[in-house]
Amino acid sequence: QVQLVESGGGLVQAGGSLRLSCAASGSIFSINAMGWYRQAPGKQRELVAAITSGGSTNYADSVKGRFTISRDNAKNTVYLQMNSLKPEDTAVYYCNARGAAGWGHADFGSWGQGTQVTVSS
Repeated sequence: QVQLVESGGGLVQAGGSLRLSCAASGSIFSINAMGWYRQAPGKQRELVAAITSGGSTNYADSVKGRFTISRDNAKNTVYLQMNSLKPEDTAVYYCNARGAAGWGHADFGSWGQGTQVTVSS
């Protein structure tokens, strides 16, 4: 099994910054993609940003220019630097990873437990 542990959420004023981290552990053979999703109350979970093992990135239109995703492949860790935060960024942020793990290199997809980000106006 692959476990994801997130950290870095909290309360910040509009215009402020936060940095989220997510570390993957377990019998990992490879991680193809890591990403961040968020879910606000009453809304569906949505993709915020994703990054492949080669460094290709993808962002939701709502966060382009404000958020930056990066990863440390050696540490199996992904980061999300969030700048110029807005009240509408308030949500629970979830880390996701997909790859291969275990003796048989079986495909896996794992989610973190979520971390709350609250942006006050």
